[in-house]
Amino acid sequence: MYLNCHTWFSFLYGTLSPKALMQVLERYGVERFVVSDINNTSGCLEMVRVTENTPFSPILGVDFRNQLKQKFVGIAKNHNGFEKLNRLLSTHLKEEKPFSSKCEIREDVFILYPFKKDKVYDLDENEFIGVNFKDLRYLALGKYAEYFSKMVILHPVSFFNRKNFELHKLLRGIAENTILSKITPDDLGSADEVLLDESDFMDAYGAYPQIIENTANLLNACEVIDFELGKNKNKSVCNPNPDKEIAKELDYQKLKNLVYEGAKYRYKDVNKVVTDRIKKELDLIKSENYVSYFLINYDIISFAQKQGFYYIGRGSGANSIVAYCLKITDVDPIDLDLYFERFINVFRKTPPDFDIDFSWQDRDQIIQYIFDTYGLEHTCLQATYTTFQTNSIYRELGKVYGLPTEEIEVLAEKAKKGIEVSKSDKLYKEIEKYAQKIKDFPKNLSIHASGILIADQPIYRYTATSHPPKGFPICQFDMYNAEDLGLYKFDILSQRGLGHIKDTLAIVKQNRGVEIDIHDVPKFMKDERIVKHLEKGNLVGCFYVESPAMRMLLAKLACKDYLTLVAASSIIRPGVAQSGMMREYILRHHAPDKGKSIAHPVLWDIMPDTYGVMVYQEDVIKVAYQFAGMGLGESDVLRRGMSGKYRSREEFQKVKEKFFSNCVQKGHPEALAVEVWRQVESFAGYSFAKGHSASFAVESYQSMYLKAHFPLDFMVGVINNFGGFYRTGLYVQEAKKAGAKLEAPCLNRSDLLTTITGDTIFLGFIHIKGLESNMLQYALCSRKNNGEFLSINDFVDRIAIGLEQLIILIRIGAFRFTNKSKQALLWDAHFLMNKKPVKAMQNKLFNYSTKTDFEMPNLYYDVRNDMLDELELMDFTLSSPFDLLKCQNRIGIKASEIPLYLGKQIEIIGQLVTTKYVKTRSGLTMFFGTFLDEAGNWIDTVLFPNIAAQFNFKGYGCYLIKGKVTKEFDFFTVEVLEIEKLGWWNAQDDIV
Repeated sequence: MYLNCHTWFSFLYGTLSPKALMQVLERYGVERFVVSDINNTSGCLEMVRVTENTPFSPILGVDFRNQLKQKFVGIAKNHNGFEKLNRLLSTHLKEEKPFSSKCEIREDVFILYPFKKDKVYDLDENEFIGVNFKDLRYLALGKYAEYFSKMVILHPVSFFNRKNFELHKLLRGIAENTILSKITPDDLGSADEVLLDESDFMDAYGAYPQIIENTANLLNACEVIDFELGKNKNKSVCNPNPDKEIAKELDYQKLKNLVYEGAKYRYKDVNKVVTDRIKKELDLIKSENYVSYFLINYDIISFAQKQGFYYIGRGSGANSIVAYCLKITDVDPIDLDLYFERFINVFRKTPPDFDIDFSWQDRDQIIQYIFDTYGLEHTCLQATYTTFQTNSIYRELGKVYGLPTEEIEVLAEKAKKGIEVSKSDKLYKEIEKYAQKIKDFPKNLSIHASGILIADQPIYRYTATSHPPKGFPICQFDMYNAEDLGLYKFDILSQRGLGHIKDTLAIVKQNRGVEIDIHDVPKFMKDERIVKHLEKGNLVGCFYVESPAMRMLLAKLACKDYLTLVAASSIIRPGVAQSGMMREYILRHHAPDKGKSIAHPVLWDIMPDTYGVMVYQEDVIKVAYQFAGMGLGESDVLRRGMSGKYRSREEFQKVKEKFFSNCVQKGHPEALAVEVWRQVESFAGYSFAKGHSASFAVESYQSMYLKAHFPLDFMVGVINNFGGFYRTGLYVQEAKKAGAKLEAPCLNRSDLLTTITGDTIFLGFIHIKGLESNMLQYALCSRKNNGEFLSINDFVDRIAIGLEQLIILIRIGAFRFTNKSKQALLWDAHFLMNKKPVKAMQNKLFNYSTKTDFEMPNLYYDVRNDMLDELELMDFTLSSPFDLLKCQNRIGIKASEIPLYLGKQIEIIGQLVTTKYVKTRSGLTMFFGTFLDEAGNWIDTVLFPNIAAQFNFKGYGCYLIKGKVTKEFDFFTVEVLEIEKLGWWNAQDDIV
């Protein structure tokens, strides 16, 4: 009798998850019902999944509303009806227009209009009047008798019980961004939107048996839609032949030809090992119906190649030789002994996916190509759900309860640290109670970072689509539901590391006349310059290896080769480190014989290449399969279950139980089984597939090659992609350290972005804070069309500019081509701006610039004033920041001398580069600080909790560090005892 059940996917309204709704329905003996969320279909697939293999029969629908005002409820009679409801909802969401009072759909759906007193209804065959029990008192009036045959029960369900209504109130407060006292009844649902047992229904509607009968007949007339969960629903063929079987065979022959053609490029010797691996993969790809998936990915990267876009394929797809031969990836799976079954195997229920990274500048064009090629009817972006987590919960609830910002922050901080609020604070306790209830509630739909779905049938067969500002439609379910459905996503990502490489290749070609085959990775792996950069940690700007943590790890591993870098790319991940296996791996890497003696023989035999330590996701499968004797399919469920939503699924819990029962059967000691499980559980959700790590390592080598051979051009590429791990200033310093002649922005030489000619780098105007883009674009256009600027007078005559903007340009040195001092230029600027209105200037036939050749007295000048201007306007200086220190008496040692003071206390001055804070197991805060000394060498520091509690970093600048030198695996760290920020010079210091 329930035709209008809401889940928590009626965002910030409903309070029941699909599973919780099912459990409540079970308690009341309800098996057939309609799930119809408000202007949303997110709960439909999830409800179908949780009720699979149960007695429940969910019917799918949508509650169409303008704000909270219900216009009608649409109920799908069959799959075609669900598609029509999805299309209707999608159109309205896209066009942002309100729903009308009359639904336009006439077939395959039932439409329920809420009962309204004194309304005259003109109903089509598929339309009904929904009567709430509160409306029954009006039916005694004879004028409604003619509608009884068209009346059904319309009792919304949104809450578990009336107490749950209080939670609804809070959600509505969050939705309306207001405090509880300002929420009106119009902002809320009704407190009686709860489930009633059958006797309550009979009591309420007993006088109108026809309404009960109509409701039952309507429910029984609806089909339970079979989505054939798990069956491949992606675009199945690419060939246009109308005969699908012929098209599939033609697709396969095309894929086969492309792969063997690509093998000739990838391998000098296409031997039996290569051909056997290709045949094995192609057979599996064909049998599992993934031919079109590979062809679509090939189509995407072929388009990218034609456009000159640089890309890299990664993820478990790098385990495929077919992908390698198609140039989707650059990782040779034979060389690295990567097994294809990690990517595709007959036991894997969920579909595979490639991760293809493009430059952040090119990604949108790639996405546009996919939508243009495969059509809006079949293509959409993957959605994800924004959920309430600790910080957001307390901040949102604090606002609803009207707490001041300071108190909200205290609450959030206590929650983050797991500190229970005082029992005497009733309001705080109430917030804490509801915070626990709301945790993990979905708040709204968001866009998945990279996923695109391409369905064989219209996407509306499965979902409505939402239309965010980005412009591309997104589905209304997450990747887990997409996988359950059988839709696998195409992951199109962006990263700045690829922008570094792409731009550097173009810069090197233009500036040096050199063309580089960036895909010749085997050559890079033998490059001695790269080895030296790895040994010295000279990796600033290089993808994935430039961070302090990675530099530290590579130093501890004494990394000199590709395979060690592949391992490092995975063990740097949080899970491996937290499990203690990162340290164990380093120990065994340096002393493999000792490692073998302490490792369990079974684990050593399973993973000899990683010294018996789980490093990659594949290791979880290996351990489950070989150590616990589980099937490959179960092993992969275990691997996937270690991350996100899958941990809570029943199938994962069953696999966990089987892991331990199998260990008992195989005779493993309980302590060993528990320890192996701890290792699996602690890192599997965060570790990389080996192919993924290998892909990262390939990109790192490509970056390192460019840095090693073309350091100045590479740094310009990094700067123009707005850096990587560090701030722009560090990359500017790195370029200077590598021998560049650095120039501040100049109106006659610089462009918007940074440029390089020979070894001279002119910084781009984009780095100057406060400059108006329109003025700047006009100035650059004028320079291009009318020639260089001759003077500040010429500039002011040609460009519409205000005094404030002109002063910024003077302070950064953009007029230094005039050979006038900044002080003289500022005099000129004030004089000129007093004479000239700010408006666009016409090209003049004659030059009659205002004369400003005044005789100026010798004014005080100090180069440090220029540095202060640079610091204020760009956040970094072109000269060494150490020259700007108030006290120029250098004290302490140099960074290169740190190893000489092992175990001793030192003093050293360092420029702060970056900080990182972590929580200890006891919840205390400690800091890591990374600095550079005056010579540009690294200083790595740690502030343990007792010191971190006394000293804080006070922003970027130079610090005097006092501490003790320690060493681990030849990596030196300063354990800070005291730290003090040093002041900058200013002109007042020199005035006596």
